[in-house]
Amino acid sequence: MAGAIRRACFRGWWLTGDLNWWIGLTFVVGSLLFILGSIGTLWPNFPIAGVANPATVFFVGSVPFTLAALLQFYQAGSTTEFPEHDVASGQSKTVQRKLLGCRPSELGWWSCLLQLSGTLLFNLSTYQALHPGPNWVSEDIWVWLPNFAGSILFLLSGYMAFAETCHEYWRYLPGNISWWAVFWNLSGCIGFMISAFLAVLVWNDDPVTRLQLSTWFTLLGAIGFLLGSLLLMPEAATEREEHCSVNDQDQHRQSIFSDGLSG
Repeated sequence: MAGAIRRACFRGWWLTGDLNWWIGLTFVVGSLLFILGSIGTLWPNFPIAGVANPATVFFVGSVPFTLAALLQFYQAGSTTEFPEHDVASGQSKTVQRKLLGCRPSELGWWSCLLQLSGTLLFNLSTYQALHPGPNWVSEDIWVWLPNFAGSILFLLSGYMAFAETCHEYWRYLPGNISWWAVFWNLSGCIGFMISAFLAVLVWNDDPVTRLQLSTWFTLLGAIGFLLGSLLLMPEAATEREEHCSVNDQDQHRQSIFSDGLSG
Protein backbone atom coordinates (compact mmCIF):
# COMPACT_ATOMS: atom_id res chain seq x y z
CA MET A 1 0.00 0.00 0.00
CA ALA A 2 2.83 2.41 0.82
CA GLY A 3 4.33 1.72 -2.60
CA ALA A 4 1.00 2.50 -4.25
CA ILE A 5 0.85 5.83 -2.41
CA ARG A 6 4.36 6.72 -3.52
CA ARG A 7 3.49 5.88 -7.13
CA ALA A 8 0.32 7.96 -6.92
CA CYS A 9 2.29 10.92 -5.52
CA PHE A 10 4.77 10.64 -8.39
CA ARG A 11 2.09 10.48 -11.10
CA GLY A 12 -0.48 12.77 -9.51
CA TRP A 13 1.28 16.11 -9.85
CA TRP A 14 0.07 16.68 -13.40
CA LEU A 15 -3.46 15.44 -14.08
CA THR A 16 -4.97 18.50 -15.72
CA GLY A 17 -7.88 16.48 -17.09
CA ASP A 18 -9.10 15.60 -13.58
CA LEU A 19 -11.42 17.93 -11.65
CA ASN A 20 -10.10 16.72 -8.30
CA TRP A 21 -6.60 17.75 -9.39
CA TRP A 22 -7.78 21.30 -10.14
CA ILE A 23 -9.61 21.48 -6.83
CA GLY A 24 -6.41 20.51 -5.02
CA LEU A 25 -4.35 23.05 -6.97
CA THR A 26 -6.80 25.87 -6.26
CA PHE A 27 -6.82 25.06 -2.55
CA VAL A 28 -3.01 25.06 -2.66
CA VAL A 29 -3.00 28.60 -4.06
CA GLY A 30 -5.37 29.83 -1.36
CA SER A 31 -3.37 28.09 1.38
CA LEU A 32 -0.09 29.60 0.18
CA LEU A 33 -1.60 33.09 0.19
CA PHE A 34 -2.89 32.58 3.74
CA ILE A 35 0.59 31.42 4.76
CA LEU A 36 2.12 34.52 3.19
CA GLY A 37 -0.46 36.76 4.86
CA SER A 38 0.27 35.18 8.24
CA ILE A 39 4.02 35.57 7.78
CA GLY A 40 3.58 39.21 6.76
CA THR A 41 1.52 39.83 9.90
CA LEU A 42 3.88 38.06 12.30
CA TRP A 43 7.07 39.46 10.77
CA PRO A 44 6.40 42.95 9.37
CA ASN A 45 9.99 43.20 8.09
CA PHE A 46 9.53 40.13 5.92
CA PRO A 47 9.67 41.08 2.19
CA ILE A 48 6.04 40.07 1.55
CA ALA A 49 4.87 42.77 4.00
CA GLY A 50 6.58 45.43 1.89
CA VAL A 51 4.95 44.19 -1.32
CA ALA A 52 1.35 43.88 -0.18
CA ASN A 53 -0.72 44.60 2.90
CA PRO A 54 -1.24 41.25 4.71
CA ALA A 55 -4.97 42.02 4.97
CA THR A 56 -5.08 42.28 1.17
CA VAL A 57 -3.21 38.98 0.85
CA PHE A 58 -5.75 37.29 3.13
CA PHE A 59 -8.66 38.63 1.07
CA VAL A 60 -7.09 37.56 -2.23
CA GLY A 61 -6.33 34.16 -0.69
CA SER A 62 -9.96 33.70 0.34
CA VAL A 63 -11.05 33.82 -3.32
CA PRO A 64 -9.28 30.57 -4.41
CA PHE A 65 -10.71 28.91 -1.30
CA THR A 66 -14.23 29.80 -2.44
CA LEU A 67 -13.56 28.75 -6.03
CA ALA A 68 -12.15 25.38 -4.93
CA ALA A 69 -15.03 24.86 -2.49
CA LEU A 70 -17.53 25.64 -5.27
CA LEU A 71 -15.86 23.10 -7.57
CA GLN A 72 -15.88 20.51 -4.80
CA PHE A 73 -19.55 21.17 -4.09
CA TYR A 74 -20.31 20.75 -7.80
CA GLN A 75 -18.33 17.52 -7.81
CA ALA A 76 -20.17 16.19 -4.75
CA GLY A 77 -23.58 17.01 -6.20
CA SER A 78 -22.97 15.81 -9.73
CA THR A 79 -22.58 12.29 -11.00
CA THR A 80 -19.32 10.39 -11.12
CA GLU A 81 -16.69 11.71 -13.50
CA PHE A 82 -16.27 8.32 -15.11
CA PRO A 83 -18.87 6.62 -17.33
CA GLU A 84 -20.65 3.64 -15.89
CA HIS A 85 -20.16 0.38 -17.76
CA ASP A 86 -23.09 -1.86 -18.59
CA VAL A 87 -21.75 -5.39 -18.37
CA ALA A 88 -24.68 -6.93 -20.23
CA SER A 89 -24.55 -4.67 -23.29
CA GLY A 90 -20.84 -3.86 -23.20
CA GLN A 91 -21.65 -0.16 -23.62
CA SER A 92 -20.71 2.80 -21.51
CA LYS A 93 -23.46 4.87 -19.96
CA THR A 94 -22.84 8.44 -18.90
CA VAL A 95 -25.33 9.93 -16.47
CA GLN A 96 -26.11 13.59 -17.07
CA ARG A 97 -24.35 15.96 -14.70
CA LYS A 98 -26.21 18.54 -12.62
CA LEU A 99 -24.81 22.01 -12.04
CA LEU A 100 -25.99 22.09 -8.44
CA GLY A 101 -26.97 18.55 -7.59
CA CYS A 102 -28.58 17.83 -4.24
CA ARG A 103 -27.60 14.69 -2.32
CA PRO A 104 -28.76 15.30 1.26
CA SER A 105 -28.40 11.63 2.11
CA GLU A 106 -24.62 11.76 1.56
CA LEU A 107 -22.25 13.03 4.24
CA GLY A 108 -19.76 14.23 1.64
CA TRP A 109 -22.36 16.53 0.06
CA TRP A 110 -23.09 18.18 3.40
CA SER A 111 -19.37 18.53 4.04
CA CYS A 112 -18.90 20.39 0.77
CA LEU A 113 -21.97 22.58 1.37
CA LEU A 114 -20.73 23.66 4.80
CA GLN A 115 -17.25 24.25 3.44
CA LEU A 116 -18.59 26.47 0.65
CA SER A 117 -20.70 28.42 3.14
CA GLY A 118 -17.64 28.86 5.35
CA THR A 119 -15.52 30.21 2.49
CA LEU A 120 -18.20 32.79 1.65
CA LEU A 121 -18.10 33.98 5.26
CA PHE A 122 -14.30 34.17 5.04
CA ASN A 123 -14.70 36.32 1.92
CA LEU A 124 -16.88 38.71 3.92
CA SER A 125 -14.58 38.72 6.94
CA THR A 126 -11.36 39.32 4.99
CA TYR A 127 -12.99 42.01 2.86
CA GLN A 128 -14.28 43.85 5.91
CA ALA A 129 -10.79 43.62 7.46
CA LEU A 130 -9.61 45.86 4.62
CA HIS A 131 -11.89 48.57 5.98
CA PRO A 132 -11.45 48.58 9.77
CA GLY A 133 -14.43 49.79 11.77
CA PRO A 134 -14.40 52.79 14.11
CA ASN A 135 -14.52 50.68 17.29
CA TRP A 136 -14.14 47.16 18.66
CA VAL A 137 -17.88 46.45 18.41
CA SER A 138 -17.88 47.15 14.69
CA GLU A 139 -14.76 45.00 14.25
CA ASP A 140 -16.34 42.11 16.10
CA ILE A 141 -19.58 42.27 14.10
CA TRP A 142 -18.15 42.66 10.60
CA VAL A 143 -14.76 40.92 10.86
CA TRP A 144 -14.66 38.53 13.80
CA LEU A 145 -18.23 37.17 13.70
CA PRO A 146 -18.11 36.01 10.04
CA ASN A 147 -14.64 34.59 10.68
CA PHE A 148 -15.83 32.71 13.76
CA ALA A 149 -18.98 31.38 12.05
CA GLY A 150 -16.98 30.38 8.96
CA SER A 151 -14.45 28.56 11.13
CA ILE A 152 -17.24 26.58 12.81
CA LEU A 153 -18.58 25.56 9.39
CA PHE A 154 -15.08 24.63 8.26
CA LEU A 155 -14.55 22.49 11.36
CA LEU A 156 -17.86 20.67 10.84
CA SER A 157 -17.05 20.21 7.15
CA GLY A 158 -13.57 18.89 7.88
CA TYR A 159 -14.83 16.35 10.38
CA MET A 160 -17.63 15.19 8.06
CA ALA A 161 -15.10 14.60 5.29
CA PHE A 162 -12.88 12.74 7.76
CA ALA A 163 -15.74 10.55 9.02
CA GLU A 164 -16.86 9.81 5.45
CA THR A 165 -13.38 8.62 4.53
CA CYS A 166 -13.02 6.55 7.72
CA HIS A 167 -16.60 5.19 7.57
CA GLU A 168 -16.45 5.64 11.35
CA TYR A 169 -16.18 8.46 13.89
CA TRP A 170 -12.43 7.88 14.05
CA ARG A 171 -10.11 5.47 12.31
CA TYR A 172 -6.37 5.36 11.68
CA LEU A 173 -5.63 4.49 8.05
CA PRO A 174 -1.97 5.40 7.40
CA GLY A 175 -1.89 3.44 4.14
CA ASN A 176 -4.76 5.42 2.61
CA ILE A 177 -3.84 8.63 0.80
CA SER A 178 -7.41 9.94 1.10
CA TRP A 179 -7.17 9.52 4.88
CA TRP A 180 -4.06 11.68 5.02
CA ALA A 181 -5.72 14.31 2.84
CA VAL A 182 -8.77 14.64 5.11
CA PHE A 183 -6.60 14.33 8.25
CA TRP A 184 -4.48 17.34 7.32
CA ASN A 185 -7.57 19.17 6.12
CA LEU A 186 -9.23 18.61 9.51
CA SER A 187 -6.05 19.70 11.28
CA GLY A 188 -6.15 22.93 9.29
CA CYS A 189 -9.79 23.46 10.24
CA ILE A 190 -8.88 23.06 13.92
CA GLY A 191 -6.12 25.65 13.51
CA PHE A 192 -8.54 28.13 11.91
CA MET A 193 -11.10 27.52 14.68
CA ILE A 194 -8.59 28.23 17.46
CA SER A 195 -7.40 31.31 15.55
CA ALA A 196 -10.94 32.67 15.30
CA PHE A 197 -11.60 31.99 18.98
CA LEU A 198 -8.54 34.03 19.96
CA ALA A 199 -9.25 36.90 17.57
CA VAL A 200 -12.31 38.34 19.34
CA LEU A 201 -11.93 41.93 20.54
CA VAL A 202 -13.08 42.73 24.06
CA TRP A 203 -13.67 46.12 25.65
CA ASN A 204 -10.78 47.49 27.72
CA ASP A 205 -8.47 44.67 26.70
CA ASP A 206 -4.99 44.70 25.18
CA PRO A 207 -5.28 42.13 22.37
CA VAL A 208 -1.75 42.33 20.93
CA THR A 209 -0.39 39.07 22.34
CA ARG A 210 -3.66 37.22 21.78
CA LEU A 211 -3.93 38.42 18.18
CA GLN A 212 -0.35 37.33 17.53
CA LEU A 213 -1.22 33.89 18.86
CA SER A 214 -4.35 33.92 16.69
CA THR A 215 -2.20 34.63 13.63
CA TRP A 216 0.09 31.74 14.57
CA PHE A 217 -2.87 29.39 14.51
CA THR A 218 -3.97 30.88 11.18
CA LEU A 219 -0.53 30.01 9.87
CA LEU A 220 -0.73 26.46 11.25
CA GLY A 221 -4.25 26.07 9.83
CA ALA A 222 -3.07 27.22 6.41
CA ILE A 223 -0.16 24.76 6.52
CA GLY A 224 -2.58 21.95 7.39
CA PHE A 225 -4.81 22.93 4.50
CA LEU A 226 -1.79 23.13 2.20
CA LEU A 227 -0.73 19.58 3.04
CA GLY A 228 -4.27 18.26 2.59
CA SER A 229 -4.66 20.13 -0.69
CA LEU A 230 -1.37 18.83 -2.05
CA LEU A 231 -2.54 15.28 -1.32
CA LEU A 232 -5.74 15.83 -3.32
CA MET A 233 -3.62 15.85 -6.46
CA PRO A 234 -2.03 12.37 -6.15
CA GLU A 235 -5.36 11.18 -4.72
CA ALA A 236 -6.82 11.85 -8.17
CA ALA A 237 -4.26 9.41 -9.63
CA THR A 238 -5.26 6.77 -7.07
CA GLU A 239 -8.95 7.17 -7.94
CA ARG A 240 -8.14 6.77 -11.63
CA GLU A 241 -6.21 3.58 -10.93
CA GLU A 242 -9.11 2.18 -8.93
CA HIS A 243 -11.57 3.09 -11.69
CA CYS A 244 -9.38 1.48 -14.36
CA SER A 245 -9.22 -1.66 -12.24
CA VAL A 246 -13.02 -1.73 -12.00
CA ASN A 247 -13.31 -1.22 -15.77
CA ASP A 248 -10.91 -4.10 -16.40
CA GLN A 249 -13.01 -6.34 -14.18
CA ASP A 250 -16.18 -5.25 -16.01
CA GLN A 251 -14.61 -6.00 -19.38
CA HIS A 252 -13.48 -9.41 -18.12
CA ARG A 253 -17.01 -10.22 -16.94
CA GLN A 254 -18.38 -9.01 -20.28
CA SER A 255 -15.97 -11.30 -22.11
CA ILE A 256 -17.11 -14.26 -20.01
CA PHE A 257 -20.76 -13.27 -20.56
CA SER A 258 -20.25 -13.06 -24.36
CA ASP A 259 -18.39 -16.37 -24.47
CA GLY A 260 -21.25 -17.99 -22.58
CA LEU A 261 -23.81 -16.66 -25.07
CA SER A 262 -21.79 -17.79 -28.06
CA GLY A 263 -21.26 -21.22 -26.50
